[in-house]
Amino acid sequence: MKIGIFGGTFDPPHIGHLILAEEAAEQLELDHVLWVLTPFPPHKKMQKISSLQDRMSMVLLAIAENRMFSLSRVDIDRQPPHYAADTVLLLREKSPVDEFYYLMGADSLNDLPTWHEPVLFVSYCHVIGIMGRPEEFVNTTALETQIPGLNKKLHFLNTPLIQISGSDIRSRVHGGKQFRYFVPEKIYHFILNHKLYQL
Repeated sequence: MKIGIFGGTFDPPHIGHLILAEEAAEQLELDHVLWVLTPFPPHKKMQKISSLQDRMSMVLLAIAENRMFSLSRVDIDRQPPHYAADTVLLLREKSPVDEFYYLMGADSLNDLPTWHEPVLFVSYCHVIGIMGRPEEFVNTTALETQIPGLNKKLHFLNTPLIQISGSDIRSRVHGGKQFRYFVPEKIYHFILNHKLYQL
């Protein structure tokens, strides 16, 4: 099977996440997409993050109606730090006959040389699907010199440039602005009922 790995903090999961995951699945002809929730992202140590339970609940609500999507516990059930290289390796060890397609934004691709063991990470991925971000330029030649073998793994996807982010949604909620149509209806009510992002 061809399995997509769609990782993130998902605080909250929003319409953009769902659109990108569905587009990636279609264009890469994936059989399944794992939503890999990162409990404690190493690059967000100074940022206030909602509880793991709330984020898990929101992801489950977001993907409930799509049988191709599921929540992976690969990072939830292990101790931090949660590095992408370790995540992909664990998934491969659990399902050695499957092919794993790591999905990331162009901004993350530019940051890849700063990731933990980027060369190993690339070697563990069968394909790295790159989803576009507004105004994001990728210098693949420069990246290849830092991470040999990267370019042959890259597959650039024709995805919509969606200018929605979790930080913008959190800011909207905190400021009392409308955010209803930035997230699925069930997550909109979850945020209100649990009073998330208000402090």
